[in-house]
Order: sequence, then structure tokens, then C-alpha cells
Amino acid sequence: MLSHQHHILRGKLWGLCILLPLISPLSCFANFNQAKELIYKIREGLPRGTLIGAIGVDLHLDFNVDPPLLFNLALKISRQYVDLNNATGELYTSGNVIDRETLCQDVQGAQHCSLTLDIIILPQQYFQLVKVRIVVEDVNDNEPRFLSDEIKLFVPENAPVNARFAMEQSAVDPDVGINGVQTYWLVDDFEVFTLDVEESEGGELTPILIVTGPLDRETRDEYETSIIAEDGGTPTLTGTATLRIVITDLNDNCPQFREKQVNITLYENTTKGSHLAHLHAHDPDLGANAQVTYAYSERVPRNIRTLFHLDKVTGVIKLAGKIDASTGKLYKLTVLANGPACIPAVAMVMARIIKVSSGPPSVIPRYIALEKDGVVWLKESEPPSSPIAFFTVKNAAEPRQKVECHLEGEGPFRLTPYKLLTDEYLLETTEALDYEQRQEYELTVVARNSHSMVIKTFIRIQVADENDNAPVFKQALLDLFVEENNPPNTFLAKLHATDEDSGSRGEVIYLLGSDAPPIFSLDRETGVLTVSTSLDREEKEKYRFTVRALDRGSPRKEAVATVIITVVDRNDNSPRFINKDFTFFVPENFPGFGEIGVLSVIDADTGKNGWVALSIVNGSDIFIIDTGKGALRAKMPLDREQQGTYFLWIEAVDGGEPSLSCITMVTVLLLDVNDNPPLVLFPQSNQSYMLVLPSTQPGTAITEVYAVDKDTGMNAVIAYSIIRRKGGEQGSFDIDPDTGNITLRKTLNDRGLYSLLVKVSDHGQPEPLHSTVVVNLFVNETVSNESYIQSLLMKEEDIEIEEASVDRQTVGPRKDKGFPCQVMLMALSATCLGLLLLVVLLTTYICCKVKTHKHSKVPRKKEVDSEFQDVDRKLMEISNV
Repeated sequence: MLSHQHHILRGKLWGLCILLPLISPLSCFANFNQAKELIYKIREGLPRGTLIGAIGVDLHLDFNVDPPLLFNLALKISRQYVDLNNATGELYTSGNVIDRETLCQDVQGAQHCSLTLDIIILPQQYFQLVKVRIVVEDVNDNEPRFLSDEIKLFVPENAPVNARFAMEQSAVDPDVGINGVQTYWLVDDFEVFTLDVEESEGGELTPILIVTGPLDRETRDEYETSIIAEDGGTPTLTGTATLRIVITDLNDNCPQFREKQVNITLYENTTKGSHLAHLHAHDPDLGANAQVTYAYSERVPRNIRTLFHLDKVTGVIKLAGKIDASTGKLYKLTVLANGPACIPAVAMVMARIIKVSSGPPSVIPRYIALEKDGVVWLKESEPPSSPIAFFTVKNAAEPRQKVECHLEGEGPFRLTPYKLLTDEYLLETTEALDYEQRQEYELTVVARNSHSMVIKTFIRIQVADENDNAPVFKQALLDLFVEENNPPNTFLAKLHATDEDSGSRGEVIYLLGSDAPPIFSLDRETGVLTVSTSLDREEKEKYRFTVRALDRGSPRKEAVATVIITVVDRNDNSPRFINKDFTFFVPENFPGFGEIGVLSVIDADTGKNGWVALSIVNGSDIFIIDTGKGALRAKMPLDREQQGTYFLWIEAVDGGEPSLSCITMVTVLLLDVNDNPPLVLFPQSNQSYMLVLPSTQPGTAITEVYAVDKDTGMNAVIAYSIIRRKGGEQGSFDIDPDTGNITLRKTLNDRGLYSLLVKVSDHGQPEPLHSTVVVNLFVNETVSNESYIQSLLMKEEDIEIEEASVDRQTVGPRKDKGFPCQVMLMALSATCLGLLLLVVLLTTYICCKVKTHKHSKVPRKKEVDSEFQDVDRKLMEISNV
């Protein structure tokens, strides 16, 4: 009972030890007091199932303990990023891809981003709390981005060289370190600007515009280019914005009169309100700095100022009262043109008064075109001969006298009498006006009577601009080059078109043509052309499409330019063999350096990147390969009987930097050629013999001829035939053409030596090869005198044996030679004498002893078969290789 309570108490203590680490920094046991920490580093964006670390292995834990170890995550929130193998303690990335910028978006600067986990190791007897910190390293997966598509920077026109202007809108990049923004550069610096970068204490880079040349707002008041922000990742990513540099005006110019002296003539009866002169002073500054006001000098008396009214804004002088010829005939009017903070410009107006008795002629204008405040407005689209005004001329002194009337001033205008009326004149244009060439004309209608009395009427013509000019591209054909595998949203070019019209009619917007692929984007306002995706030269090498520039006039006019984008090759494709592997069949004894086969290899790259060199990884001592053609050759004729199959590994390497390669296997199979005659293995020589008993029954197998052929197929199929016979009775023996077995055909009546010349031939093509062998059969009851038989064999070795010996070495077919008659007769005589002597000796011997040595010195067929079975098997194996 006490023991049972003791176990219960011990179990409660263990349970308390498990819970305490979760609720308190204290632990039950001393060896658990300090929690261990493991640090792993991974790159952001890893796919699911990527191994982060093996906790059990790194802690050198023993996995053979019983009960087994169990690993658990203390916080469920951590499981959205990692998966833990509870049995092995291996940490893997989960289905939620870790994005460093999202994970540490609240961390200031986010230079060091990490994920902290608590791992609990159970059961209680092995309990540990392990702190795991996963440091997430940055990957260049974000491109720099400007907060605004257009940045305006104001630079005064008097800015000195090396003046620096900071841009408040710098680019941002969520990546850190080298993957963040590293530099800025301008697409076009116009040779008067450059960029520098200043780094703040917090490490932020700010682009600084530096003036490198003189600026003049009156020459050019605005510069538009693109600013590129580039990070330091691999590959580098860029962001683009339009930079508009506005040159602000300074009052560095003063008004200047076009004419320093103006002469006017008027008669004393000139009507009040007549237009006498129009003074004009120009200030090239802008806005308030260009405002000009006109005033008389203080030296001009007040009454004269009252008589000749000067409009302080327009500079028009009109007759404001009645002229009294008695007060004077010449008036000098000093007119000042005043500008802000400027010394006034001075012009002198000389007004000469002519006294008339009955008055000068009068000119009465009637305007057809729009007239306002003495200014006639004409559209530049008006065709030639457009009427402007009628002028009626009357002679006050002598109404019946004709008045001479003509036009003074420059411009495409003419004043002509109107039809048959003598007192009507028509002012009209002689050609179309062009606002872009000249905007203002000043004309004078002069009427003179016979008394030389003259009156002048001044007309100011203002040309109104119309949308008569289409935008013009700086380059009608834009040829661009971009390297393949470019990052998305790569800057390609900045299009530029101008329009000579004024106001909104001269503002240009840019659009892609209908033939442009959707992967290209063109900024409507800035004309910056980008490609939204990565280009692949192997998929498409050239892109050709149109771009349009439209003005804002009515109706709109446009210009079209052609863009040609050539994708420059990178070595991003390995060579590829057309087949996975190659097998070539070639007859043996193929001539050395003959073409065995061609290996076709392609590389989708071009130029140097697509040039492929072939080499043999193994077997180069026998084979060579032609790099240009891809032809495989052998340095020497090959013998199938030595080796029937060759396995080669061929490597293809391109010429890129770095080079890419691939490997294929080539099998060369040698086809058999009938170049080996059959080789007779049994009988072993032409002088071997075999004893045959006279009592042998017909049909009995006596012996065999056994031959092999190193060739294969039909070249190794052997046929046996007896082509010559000597001794004994003709037709006593027969041979099986397929097996070479020699059998007895009829009863043997004659004793002595039988010699058979056997031809061993294969079935090769185009011509079979053969060998010959002599089979010697000694017909007798026994062999009593071996030396006698040897002497017979020696005596018979003249023509037949010699012939057979030669035949056995013959490679090609040859005609068989017969046994000479003389030799045959001599052999028969010797055989008869030998047989007679042999009968006597045998009879005596038999009577003395029991039959002995019946088969002495004679090889048995079974023994021969057994002896050559191994040889046969080995030769067959060789022939089948």
C-alpha cells in the first residue's frame, strides 16, 4: 500500500515538472535550468518541405531511448510558417511561403528578421525546452519603386555649376542590404546635369541633381528625362520615374524696343481717336518678370500727353484731341518701356503735323475678319485671298479727284481696288499664314491726294494658332537591343516627339500601336517604354511594332514610329542531342577513319553560345569524333571477334561563358563479316587415327569431325562433307553434314587404313570459307604394332596430307585436288602386303593370349566429347559476343 502511494506521488511530481516550464522559468531538475538555443538561417521564399534544421541531431540526442523522443511546438502560431516532424525533430518550411518583408514589416529597418520558436522535447524523463531562432535572409524579390510616377525639380536659371539639388522623392525598396537601392542614374543628362547619391545617417540614399553647365530659361525652360533606381541584387532590378526639371525664371532681362524711332505724319483735320502708332518692347523673361508698361518721359509736356494718348499696357498711341496747327508742326514724344527692376528702354516718336486748307482724304475701314481693340485676328488655316477689310477713301478737298491708296508693311497681304469702284479697296491675304513662322504683322494703309495730303491708317494683324502640325518623332525608327532573361518591367527607351503648335495643341501623349504585343508598356505622358516580362530569345528574337504620338488639338493629329527590339542571346540553353542515346551498326573490318555514324546535336542559343564542340569521354584511344560534322570514326579497322560492342560517352560543350554541356551514350555494334574459316578441333591432326573393328555393324557411329567458327549467324553455321576417300572399299563411311558424325555404311571386309578427306565449310556470304581435315580409320581387330600404323600414315602423307594441311589454312574457297593414280597404286600394294603380314601376326598372337589391347591407343568418342565440351562451350560464348 505504501509502495502504491509512493508511485502515485512520484507520478504527480513528474507531471508538475512537465507543466512548470510552460508557466514558469523555473524547472524541477538542475540539468534543465538553462534552455538551449539553436540558430538556423534560411532564405525567404523557400518552397514547402525545405529542410530548415534537425533539432535532435544538432542537440546530439539519443534516438534509441525507450520510450522514444517526442518533439512539439509550444505555440500554434508558429505552425503557419514551419512544420515539425514530431519523431525526428526536423523542421521544414510549411505551405505558407515566408516573405521577409511581410514577416518583419513592423521592425524598424528590418535589417535582421527572424522567427522564434519554442520546441518542447518529451517524455518527461528527457524533457527540454529548446529555443529556436530562424534567421530569414533577404532575397532580391522586390524592385525599387518611386512613390510618384513623375518627379518635378525646380532649378533657378542662375544656378552655378556644381550646384546641388536634393530630390525629396527617392525610391523605396522593401529589400535590405545589397538588395536595396544602391544607385541612381539619368537616361539623358542633356550635358548640363549629373546625379550623385548622398547617404543619410540611417543609411537611406538620396539622389542629388548636380548642375554641370550653364542654364538659360529663355533658351530652354524645361528638361524631361527618366531617373532609374537600381538595386544591387542578382539579377539587378530597377525602378523608373519621369524627372521633369523646371528652370525657374529670374529677372535677368530688360525690355527692349523693336524700333528706337517711329515717324508719324498726320493732318490737322485728323479725326479724334485715330490710331497713330503702336510701340512694342519685348522682355524675354517670364511672368511678372516680363511685364512691360509704357509711359511718357517727364520731359513730355502734360498737354502733349493729353493730345496723344499712350496706352500703358499695349503701347498704342491714339489721337485724343483736336490738333491746333498753330501750336506747332512737330511733336517729339519720348516713350519709356519699364520692366521690374530695370532701367527703362527709350523710343522716340516724331509726330509731324501738315496743315491743309480743305482737309486730307479720309479712310474709313470696315473689317471683315474679327477685330478687337484695333487688332485683327486671322486663323492660320485661312486660305490665300482671304478678305480682311474694306477701306473707303474720300477726298475732302476735291471729291472728283482720284486718291492714290497703297499698303505699307511686310507680309503676305495686298491692297487692291475692289472691282470697278474707284473709292473702295480690299485688303486680303496673298498666301496662307503660319503661326509657327510669325505670329504678328503691322500694316499701314496710306492714302494720298493730288495735293500730297496723306493720311495713314495702322492695322495690327495677330495670327491665331490652329492644330495644323502633327507631332514629329525624334527617331522614326527606334532600333533597341535587350538581353534575354531580363527582369520584369525593364526600361527599354524613352520616346520623344515634338509638336510646333502652341498650348494644348502642342502637348503630346504616347500610345502603343495595335500591333504591339501586350508584354510592352508605354507611359502615356513620359513616353517611357518598358517590357513587363522576361524575354526569351529562343522563343522570339525580334519584336516589331508601332508607337503613336498624338497631340491634344481638335481634330487630333498623330505621328507613327516603328520600334524594333532585338533580344540579345545569353547562354541559357545547354546543348541537346536529338536522341537520348545512339546505336550504330557497322560491319567489322570497316576501314579506319570511315564514318561510323553522325551524332546530331543542337543548341537553341546563337552565335558563340550556340557553337558546340563534341568530345569522347572514354575510348578516345580507338575512336575519334569530328566536331564540325559530328561524325564518329574509328582510328583502325575493328574486329568483332576481339570485341563486338563498344560503349562510348560523348560530351557536347557550347562556347558560352560559362559553358554548358550534356552527355549521351553511343553504342557501336559490330556486325559479323565472314572473315574466319571453320577451325577443326577434332581430330587434332591429320596423323591421328582411330581403330575400327571389322565386326562393326553398319549404321554404327564411328567418330566425328568437330569444328567451330569464330563468326556468328550464318557465317558460323558449319557443314561437313567427305570430298576424297582412300583405302578400303568405296562408300564404306558416311558423314552427317550437320553434326560431323561419321557412321559405317556397310560391312568392312578389308583390313587396313581408310583415309577420309573431310571438308568443313561455313554458310557465309558472299562466299563461304572452308577448311579440310584427314580422318584416318584403321580397320582391324586390334592394334598390335603402332609403329607400323605410324609408318602407314607417314607413307600416305604425300599428296593427301599435304593437300589437307594446306586446305586447313585456306581462307577462301578453292578447288579440291584428287588422289594421283600412281600414288594410289603404290598405296594399294603396300596395304595388301601389310594386311597379309598382319593376319599372320594376329593369328599367332591371338592363340597365345587372350584378347588384349583391344582398344589400345585409340581415343573413344565419349572421351573426345567430354574433352571438347568445355572448349565447345567457350567457343560458343566467344562467337555469341
